[in-house]
Amino acid sequence: METESLLKVEELALKKYKIFKQSWIRYIARAMLASMFIGFGVIVAFKTGNFFYMEKSPLTYPMAAITFPAAIILIAYGGGDLFTGNTFYYTYGALRKKLRWTQVLKLWGSSYLGNILGACAFALLIYLTGLFDSSSVNGFLLSVVEHKMQAPTMELFFRAILCNWLVCLAFFIPMSLSSDGAKMFAMVFFVFCFFISGYEHSIANMCTFAIALVLNHPGTISFAGVVNNLIPVTLGNLVGGVLLMGFMYYFVNKPFIEDGSGTH
Repeated sequence: METESLLKVEELALKKYKIFKQSWIRYIARAMLASMFIGFGVIVAFKTGNFFYMEKSPLTYPMAAITFPAAIILIAYGGGDLFTGNTFYYTYGALRKKLRWTQVLKLWGSSYLGNILGACAFALLIYLTGLFDSSSVNGFLLSVVEHKMQAPTMELFFRAILCNWLVCLAFFIPMSLSSDGAKMFAMVFFVFCFFISGYEHSIANMCTFAIALVLNHPGTISFAGVVNNLIPVTLGNLVGGVLLMGFMYYFVNKPFIEDGSGTH
């Protein structure tokens, strides 16, 4: 039964809120760390995928998907505060009456802001390295960004719902596992599934877009394209985390929690 994992979700939400109350700057810094860790995943995924992209290989996306999960391991074990996971954690905490919804909104806004700042800072670092200057290296990344910015709004929204449902599960399912090896395998597998499926993750997109914008990019990649993508993707991620994870797990487990497995 997943009630034990849900208690861990509740404890995690309260721990995050405690950090927020103690120091807003520290909370923002943790959110910046999370998107920077995703930035590392973005770089290794697109750098790896580009070798296959240049050869027009069908293995381009699978090879990128295999390497991108480095990001979730960094976040899970290196610390960091990710907006997409928080849509689940804080929703569940509020439904359990451990947090007020006004507090939840502040926490979401702060983590989203910190994720944006972290993505911008990481993009600047990548720009200064010069590692992505050549068209022989950045072709795959720029082609993916261009496609994301031109995708239909409703498609982006529903891809984002499925994405955050899967990503939240990538953090939630391992909570019931005992060994670190099993936890990491589960995380890597779920993130591989989200990446290879073509779903949309607002913070991963943030990092990818920020990197693309500091490179020599075509006119089809713009700030307007960033907004056109991130608005429906962020809203979709919220639906996935809030409804399909927070509300759903609260609803289906409420009898078990109130019978003594929880804290009521």
